[in-house]
Amino acid sequence: MKARLPYIIGSVLLVAVEVCIGVFYFSHFIRSYVGDIIIVWVLYCLFRSFVPRKFSSYGVALGILAFSFAVEFLQKAHIADILGVENELLRIIIGTSYAAEDLWCYTAGTAVTILEIFICGRLSDSRNS
Repeated sequence: MKARLPYIIGSVLLVAVEVCIGVFYFSHFIRSYVGDIIIVWVLYCLFRSFVPRKFSSYGVALGILAFSFAVEFLQKAHIADILGVENELLRIIIGTSYAAEDLWCYTAGTAVTILEIFICGRLSDSRNS
């Protein structure tokens, strides 16, 4: 549990940031692009909060990227309409519009995540030697 605590705290803080971005309209850039970058970090932290360390951190990050792409392509197929989702909050969570730019944002968020994994791994290695 102790090793997962930073991920739990991180996911809670990042979700709070996402809610603030959604509730308070900062700018088109922040809402459209930065929010999509941060959501990758949210998913990574949430996954790491509940899943054992035996999974490769890099693999988890790339899995979240694949999941994000899949969700975006399902939005392109209008999955919320196909499923008949009428609840507005659920439609926001699922997403109702496709944007190719989102794929770039998810990739950028994953790149930052992978960089963080690499840096933290190097720092950990230097402390242990």
